[in-house]
Amino acid sequence: MKTAAERMLRERVGSVIVMHTGSPVGIITETDALKVGYGADRPFEEVSVRSVMSRPLKTVEPSTTVTTLVSRMRKQDLKKFPVVDDLELLGIVTMTDIVHNHTELLNEARALASGRGKRDPKKWRGAFDE
Repeated sequence: MKTAAERMLRERVGSVIVMHTGSPVGIITETDALKVGYGADRPFEEVSVRSVMSRPLKTVEPSTTVTTLVSRMRKQDLKKFPVVDDLELLGIVTMTDIVHNHTELLNEARALASGRGKRDPKKWRGAFDE
């Protein structure tokens, strides 16, 4: 856990994805680290990542819409979703990302709905109807 906490502090991020043989298998968040710090009767160096990480890892595909993602965040009470294609980790979308980009996302959605977007809305709708 000490390595995970150091990485979050160094990278200034609120979570780290735990990888095993090149595939994402879990996530450790700041809250998880706080719980270990508060509740463990032993140093971080002695607490394994495996014992702390949330698993199974809840993920989304790259084609997931923001609306669908926000709905999943609410229903599952999660603030971070790794983006995975097959077993390859592509990135992570956080509630903070959505809040910080809300205006841009809203403008793009309006442009798409009105047919003035960079992409054909009919193709987008079809891609998500599968």
